[in-house]
Amino acid sequence: MAMTPSNMIPLGTQAPDFNLPDTISGKTYKLHDLKGSKATVIMFICNHCPFVIHINKAIVNIANTFQNKEVQFIAISSNDAGNYPQDGPEQMAMHAKIEKYPFPYLYDATQNIAKAYDAACTPDFYVFNNDLKLTYRGQLDNSRPGNNIEVTGTDLIHAINCTVKNTINNNIQKPSIGCNIKWIK
Repeated sequence: MAMTPSNMIPLGTQAPDFNLPDTISGKTYKLHDLKGSKATVIMFICNHCPFVIHINKAIVNIANTFQNKEVQFIAISSNDAGNYPQDGPEQMAMHAKIEKYPFPYLYDATQNIAKAYDAACTPDFYVFNNDLKLTYRGQLDNSRPGNNIEVTGTDLIHAINCTVKNTINNNIQKPSIGCNIKWIK
């Protein structure tokens, strides 16, 4: 497994807009169509990455917990489906149903959105406030496949709670670690 860290873009960065198809509903969404009234969590994930597979249940549970608190979760896959067909839109839709994703699973075929967010790996997490300003970027928690640390989501949960309450997150923000995004060559 290649271990690629996420890029730690500056806090306060404005969320880049997008116009992407949702593989679950078939609808196309802009960021403003989906944003949460208190916070928006954008996750770059994919179907086959062992780091994402390791945390799938946790991200579903966390999203289900926070949806009643006016927090919107949005998943985006930007992997090259030509060379990685398991990450194509049809497979994404099937995967989302199996995993019971309670959030849209958008496909970034051009990879322009991953580049706009400076996403580097899967999973890669970004939390934005109600003005779509970045309050957190980094890891879900310290758990990784094979390190025997329980998946808790503590880093992401703390960041979301701080964003919802409009308080400063004084915790150290650590980069996520995962598979590199599969860039089109």
